[in-house]
Amino acid sequence: LCLHATCTRFSGYFVCWLLSTSSRCRTVMPAWVIDKYGSNEVLRFTKNASFPIINYPNEVIVKVFAAGLSPIDVAMRGGYGAATLSMKRDPLNIKQSGSEFPLVLGRDVSGVIMECGLDVKHFREGDEVWAAIPPWKQGSLAEFVLLSANEVSHKPKCLSHIEAAAIPYVATTAWSALVNTGGLRKDNCANKRILILGGSGGVGTFAVQMVKAWGAHVTVTCSQNAEQFLRGLGADHVVDYTAGPVEEPLSALEKFDLILDNVGGDTESWALKLLKPWSGAKYVTLVTPFMQNTDRLGVADGMMQSAATVASKALKHLMKGVHYRWGFFAPSGCALDEIRDMVDAKQIRPVVEETFSFSQVPQAFEKVEKGHARGKTVVQISKGGDDV
Repeated sequence: LCLHATCTRFSGYFVCWLLSTSSRCRTVMPAWVIDKYGSNEVLRFTKNASFPIINYPNEVIVKVFAAGLSPIDVAMRGGYGAATLSMKRDPLNIKQSGSEFPLVLGRDVSGVIMECGLDVKHFREGDEVWAAIPPWKQGSLAEFVLLSANEVSHKPKCLSHIEAAAIPYVATTAWSALVNTGGLRKDNCANKRILILGGSGGVGTFAVQMVKAWGAHVTVTCSQNAEQFLRGLGADHVVDYTAGPVEEPLSALEKFDLILDNVGGDTESWALKLLKPWSGAKYVTLVTPFMQNTDRLGVADGMMQSAATVASKALKHLMKGVHYRWGFFAPSGCALDEIRDMVDAKQIRPVVEETFSFSQVPQAFEKVEKGHARGKTVVQISKGGDDV
């Protein structure tokens, strides 16, 4: 820590009174980092991670109280999306390969603003906030994290930091897929039939609650032991994928206005037939080959391959009267503002499956890696607001 002092001249000498310590003068902090891509063994705890520095006037430094883990953190630990994310971090390719290390993972954060850039108007030091951290930025498995103010939102008043950390990444991913890509809004959702494939994970549990709060009829697929859990979140109809091919019972139902696919695989071969043709119905999948293409072929060729793939599929299905779309995560403080209001109105509740301490980050990764989640895994970085 840097010691702030004020010095008073007295009888020819300087008497320095130590006034306080400040996080602004720190150069290092505790964090879990990786120095290379790989399995859980690459996770390393350090007390000497670089302290974030405000470089632009619209940035804020957040003291992390809780961090949520998602499957993307496990995938990124193994190198998923490395080529695309490196291009985003360093568009002009100035830095050497591997300059992203040491890399801090963790996409969800709930905490308190510790410092604001000069252009930040909507936040001030001490505000309780939450955010979804873009995957090209250093993550939340650290004592502090640097974010743009437009990625941050005031935390719901009714939630603890641990509860709040379970929502932002899955919420903004679902919002991007359903609202930005799928065209759903709270004023056009009434009586729409929505199918969510893979409903018991983080994105699924949030999507069920959001579209149900907007008045939609929601059907989900999940394993039998998650049925009551999802009905408790508002699902109107549940199909057990362990009982046999789900396309058979789903085909017997009335057709859908929108399908959100969290499963991937061969789902596309049959799911689009479940949509209402020639009515603007959309199939939005969050399982796309975009990152794999850029990792395998390089950024330019990978993007061209992805564009060709999605364009050909979109045209093929448009000829059959339905819309085919890829959905992607998009950070948005504005979306989190609306989601906060829904949480405070008790329309959406956090689903925390398990909480780990800061020292148990490897165990938390093992938990997420096993899959079959019933909500989110959260790591408590710092307790309450005791040290703000």
